[in-house]
Amino acid sequence: MVDYEQLLSDRVQMVKPSGIRRFFDAAAAMPDAISLGVGEPDFETPWQIRRAGIQSLEKGKTFYTSNWGLADLRRQIAALTRRKYQLCYDADTEILVTVGGSEAIDNAIRALVNPGEEVLIPEPSFVCYTPLTQMAGGVPVPLPTQASDQFKLTPERLRAAITPRTKLLILPYPNNPTGAIMTRSELEAIAAVIRDTNIAVLSDEIYCSLTYGKEPHVCFAELPGMQERTIVVDGFSKSYAMTGWRLGWAMGPKELMKQICKIHQFGIMSAPTTAQFAGIEAIRTGEDDIERMRNQYDIRRRFLLGELRAMGLDCFEPQGAFYMFPSIASTGLSSEAFCERLLNEQRVAVVPGNAFGESGEGHVRISYSYSMNHLREACFRMRKFLQSL
Repeated sequence: MVDYEQLLSDRVQMVKPSGIRRFFDAAAAMPDAISLGVGEPDFETPWQIRRAGIQSLEKGKTFYTSNWGLADLRRQIAALTRRKYQLCYDADTEILVTVGGSEAIDNAIRALVNPGEEVLIPEPSFVCYTPLTQMAGGVPVPLPTQASDQFKLTPERLRAAITPRTKLLILPYPNNPTGAIMTRSELEAIAAVIRDTNIAVLSDEIYCSLTYGKEPHVCFAELPGMQERTIVVDGFSKSYAMTGWRLGWAMGPKELMKQICKIHQFGIMSAPTTAQFAGIEAIRTGEDDIERMRNQYDIRRRFLLGELRAMGLDCFEPQGAFYMFPSIASTGLSSEAFCERLLNEQRVAVVPGNAFGESGEGHVRISYSYSMNHLREACFRMRKFLQSL
């Protein structure tokens, strides 16, 4: 008999399955369930972007591209970055087109982290950072954040966590699951801590177009001295409602990007060609679509925040992404128990906060990337559930 446990890699076996998918899959098996668990826009990819992908197929443009991606797409990404942040990246050597932002994150961690080196991860945060660090042989070091600090990383907590083995800091803002953002002055305080170190930064900017406050989003690489140590990850999934197209990018110093591209080259070859042609059109003509969707998310954000507070749940006001992260401590239930009972008793799926790190316990993540009708019905059911406790 084959001993599969012995065959499998120790690194893979230590990784826990995603806590998001478990509740999504359970809800999918319930015909009457409403799922607010997955962070996916409910909007269709805008027509002109779909048309560009269709036309590329009709013209037979179905071959491999350069490992780095289509030259025109990389030029468009470089131009977009100059417009948004006044940052200059060489489209030939400093921008890599990837299979979604997730591949970019994976490749960056693997290119930088040696076995035993530490990766600092503010939590609660997206579920991929810790397992990808573990599979690279690195040591994830959680940096807990709290609602009292608006779920922001503080310079004091960062400074206390740095050791001689610290290699990489991940900055996941705007944040999934909390919706927290960091302002320029707050990022400058983080930059001051690491300026005289040799620590690299991975700035996950996938929600950079979805912020709702008065201050514009600030890319960490904009700050003095930070571009030379920062890998910026972004993509098309959230901003342009292109999740299924699987298209993202990474930008950074050419010395780092050359090695990141090497991993991409042997593991992937190139991002999907059809998606790349669609991505060119998205950057060229999609800004109005982003604003239209962002305005709708903002309406949903304000509605859901008011509903949750009216139910008696303490809820931090998110300023980015499309998630709400209310505290459910007043119910006396753990995050897991709350989500299981809400799903089984009222057929509403949300995600337990501890899926995003231990500091997320006592909270749940609710996505408002769903229609107002879905949100209204889900809130009606949640109110009934809370009243029954």
